Amino acid sequence: MINIFINTEFIKLDQFLKLSDVISSGGEARSFISENMIFVNNEPENRRGKKLRNGDIV
Repeated sequence: MINIFINTEFIKLDQFLKLSDVISSGGEARSFISENMIFVNNEPENRRGKKLRNGDIV
C-alpha cells in the first residue's frame, strides 16, 4: 500500500492518479478510469472528478 498525503481539503480522482504515477498525464484519466475497475473506499468509482479526502482508500 502506498500512502499519498494531500494538504488541501480534497483532490480529484484524476489528479490523484497522476500524483501517484498511475498515469503520466491528466488526459489519460478518462480512458484509464473507463478501462479499469477503480474502487474508492471499497465502492466502484468511474467519475474522474470524484473528490478524495484524507483517509479515503483507492
